[in-house]
Amino acid sequence: MPSSDPHQRPRVVVTGMGVKTPAGQTTEDFWQGLLSGKSAAAPLTLYDASRHTVGFGCEVRDFDPEPYVGPKEARRTDRAALLGLTAAMDAIREATELASSGDLAAAAHRRGIVAGSGVGGIRTLEDQVIEYASRGPTRVSPFLVPMMMVNATAALIAIHHGWTGPNLAVATACATGANAIGEGTRLVREGLADVVVCGGTEASVAPVSMAAFARMGALSRNPVPEAASRPFDVDRDGFVMGEGAGFVVLETLDHALQRGATIHGEILGYGMTCDAHHITAPLDDGAGAAACIDVALGDAGLAPADIGHVNAHGTSTPQNDAAEASALAKVFGERAVPVTSTKGVTGHLIGAAGAVEAVAAMLGAARGLVPPTANLTHCDLPIDVVAGEPRRIEPAPALSTSFAFGGHNAALVVGPPPTGVEGSSR
Repeated sequence: MPSSDPHQRPRVVVTGMGVKTPAGQTTEDFWQGLLSGKSAAAPLTLYDASRHTVGFGCEVRDFDPEPYVGPKEARRTDRAALLGLTAAMDAIREATELASSGDLAAAAHRRGIVAGSGVGGIRTLEDQVIEYASRGPTRVSPFLVPMMMVNATAALIAIHHGWTGPNLAVATACATGANAIGEGTRLVREGLADVVVCGGTEASVAPVSMAAFARMGALSRNPVPEAASRPFDVDRDGFVMGEGAGFVVLETLDHALQRGATIHGEILGYGMTCDAHHITAPLDDGAGAAACIDVALGDAGLAPADIGHVNAHGTSTPQNDAAEASALAKVFGERAVPVTSTKGVTGHLIGAAGAVEAVAAMLGAARGLVPPTANLTHCDLPIDVVAGEPRRIEPAPALSTSFAFGGHNAALVVGPPPTGVEGSSR
């Protein structure tokens, strides 16, 4: 079993995964939620949405951070950072406990973190602006700055675990989670860290944020919440806002084997491009997305025919889904590869989407199973979208795509555990 990839770089594997999503707060619950094909969209409970034109979304129900951080820190930390911190804690715990050594076998300064968010602590910021307007500047919380910072999650992970190595925060809107995993992969490949925990988080189910997305016409107005997120369906009319977090622990294959770690999968390739076209709209022909996918495949040393399935960005907006379908058809050929979008179940997790979906793609690659796209009844696009029930495939590398406002494109190629390595059966 070679320890280097086709470009003679160290192979990067995943030894821990943690998620907090509307479909489940453990990796296995999340996976089963995706396989069910049942949307998590429901009327909002996080605030009073009675005056809003859109009053539903995909919340992480019954999320309780106190067992992780205690009541005081839970009160002084924004929900976005709490979702990210707890997901990262789960991933680190798994990477440690599912190893025969019971340890990460790396010095603190060789442990790195890449944690991103699209907007950071937006709910705290919204609440404190109201506090300022109603009660004056002396009533603004002294915790506002650390609670709203986009880099808060990255900082808190380091503080809780004492990791003093490279520490980065990524903010590329909906591509954030994928970029975080890609940049974490680069840190490991380049020998800048032995272990990296990386991913994305978001908690933008907040009043002003939701009103803004609704005003720009991005959110679905479907009167039936559970039918509103319908990626690649002819009746798609906008996305459903979600929240959540996804994190993975990365290390070289050699390092993982030396400490007897359980290997869940492998990061094979990473690509990123920019449309340089429009602040919110993609290129109609998907050229920027297609270029990004080509970069990721080249980085992995793979051909399109090597990909077993695609976990698409698939937001359920008319323009994005059409542009992405064009990109996939350009790269793979029309209807040449099974495609799914987990946003039919989870809604759009914004900065967390790329990381959570990379976990889903890796699980599908390892288990040879593609989750169905919720609410798909008729696809009007030139791609083979899995719908109705999960589809069995041969275990193979998978592509996970993320495309963002600002024209940011990111793509990850992920694979099952390397041949000859026993992966997790969970």
